[in-house]
Amino acid sequence: MKILIFIYGLIIGSFLNVCIYRIPRNESIVYPSSHCPKCGINLRWYDNIPLFSFIALRGKCRYCKAPISNRYPIVEFLNAIVYLAFFYFYGLSLDFIFYTMVASVLIAISFIDLKEMIIPDILVIIIFILSVLYKLLNYYIYDSFEILDSLGGLVLGGGVFLVIVILSKGGMGDGDVILISSLGFILGTKYIIFNMFLSFILGAIISLILLITGIKTSKDPIPFGPFIVLAFFFTVLWGDSIMRWYFKTFI
Repeated sequence: MKILIFIYGLIIGSFLNVCIYRIPRNESIVYPSSHCPKCGINLRWYDNIPLFSFIALRGKCRYCKAPISNRYPIVEFLNAIVYLAFFYFYGLSLDFIFYTMVASVLIAISFIDLKEMIIPDILVIIIFILSVLYKLLNYYIYDSFEILDSLGGLVLGGGVFLVIVILSKGGMGDGDVILISSLGFILGTKYIIFNMFLSFILGAIISLILLITGIKTSKDPIPFGPFIVLAFFFTVLWGDSIMRWYFKTFI
């Protein structure tokens, strides 16, 4: 089963690469079919096998020999690993289906933000729609729907980041506000506080590493969306364990 989950994650990851490339360019994610952005030749099915085609072609287009971005295998492999992580925690369940769908959208958001410094509204809207459907299904199946907690997380997350946007005068974008709001609706008030706190910690540590290593300079903008997403994964998978360890150790 784990192998099937991994392969499924690779396939969805391949589709995410299409979204990451085309959505910022306002291109259709359905048409035309996959093609080399350099020579324009349509790719055969055997040139489009997630991860394995990149390895077989040694990272180059079969036809024009133009280099293929390392982003393609990274996204595919990352998505597959995330799927395995959620399968380990939730098994084949409604939670697994929901969180893997949200995770894939968040991975697309992260890589778009890293490259283009934007968070497309349509992707955040998809997350919010998935969240509403998930909570409605939870209510129907388990009679559990903490609407006030979800709305509280949405308002709290969005409110805190909106204040930061105003005070920083452009240091943080509007896309971060709507992203954290949607994740707040998923997590609720307690966990969105943890998500925000952890995103700031991860942002500070990773940004410092980038500056020390010279990958980024003090004048280079560093998108915050990927830190929010990374913190969300930690919150969903290990949030309870981390908080228990923190309170036991320091309080």
